[in-house]
Amino acid sequence: MRIAVTGSIATDHLMRFPGRFAEQLLADQLERVSLSFLVDDLVIRRGGAAANICYGLGRLGLRPVLVGAVGEDFVDYRSWLDRNGVDTGSVHVSELAHTARFVCTTDNDLCQIASFYPGAMSDARLIELRPIVDRLGGLDLVVISPNDPQAMLRHTEECRERSIPFAADPSQQLARMDGPEIRRLVDGAAWLLCNAYEKGLLESKTGWSDAQVLERVGVRITTHGADGVAIEATGAEPILVPVVPARVTPDPTGVGDAFRAGFFAGRAWGLTLRRSAQIGCLLATLALETIGTQEYETAPDELAKRLSETYGADAAAEITPHLPVD
Repeated sequence: MRIAVTGSIATDHLMRFPGRFAEQLLADQLERVSLSFLVDDLVIRRGGAAANICYGLGRLGLRPVLVGAVGEDFVDYRSWLDRNGVDTGSVHVSELAHTARFVCTTDNDLCQIASFYPGAMSDARLIELRPIVDRLGGLDLVVISPNDPQAMLRHTEECRERSIPFAADPSQQLARMDGPEIRRLVDGAAWLLCNAYEKGLLESKTGWSDAQVLERVGVRITTHGADGVAIEATGAEPILVPVVPARVTPDPTGVGDAFRAGFFAGRAWGLTLRRSAQIGCLLATLALETIGTQEYETAPDELAKRLSETYGADAAAEITPHLPVD
């Protein structure tokens, strides 16, 4: 299955605040918030939604195509992704801007305050999918993850024009885009992925009801944090998949991207929706247990063990044969 993932490619600056943001926010002073948090640590990691998803797919033995825009400082990052099974041949390099930066502080409740500087990502709107299709001899799926909004719209329209199935994954860009733009992103998607809050925001901004959204997409996947994942399609019973229990929770950054990687790997392997979501949940937990979005390991024996512990021996038996051998 030939999967292209469009979206952000960034450097993550991750910090930890040893307290609770909620205790620092005064309800009667929210209109004039001015806060500075003394953090315990700072780690700098590779990130960006599209790159994170591609990393997970590559670790599971697929050869995803990364589609996005970076600066000339991408050399070492490119080498890392190449070593982890990612096709970086369609990454656009800006001559003027640096690769995007994501700056995020996480508190003890795993709540986050973050900022994102797009930098070279703004050039993603210049990327056309046709040369990628020609280079690969076709695409089976394009994942449209958070990116420059105009790039997201362009890639969505091109997928429709070329009859390429696409996954709408607007995520944090829902806050930036208006209702008509979001409707253009979602309508006709084979897959729609959101967390529970984003699901409500999408419906509010588009004016579509829950049922109307389902009518416009093939399958909707909603992640609910510790409460697992819901998979819905018109005329079908919802599928609910619990999470894989985490052993530690140092940083939640990239958890959703890891889920997407595991889920679409499962679909590429021909697994059911439930089994695909189970491998997605496992990768999400591995990301949650690791500082950095591309630092988790995918040792087959450990994956099989944890699948069996959470979902049973049958799930492990179905998924394990598809895992790459170390």
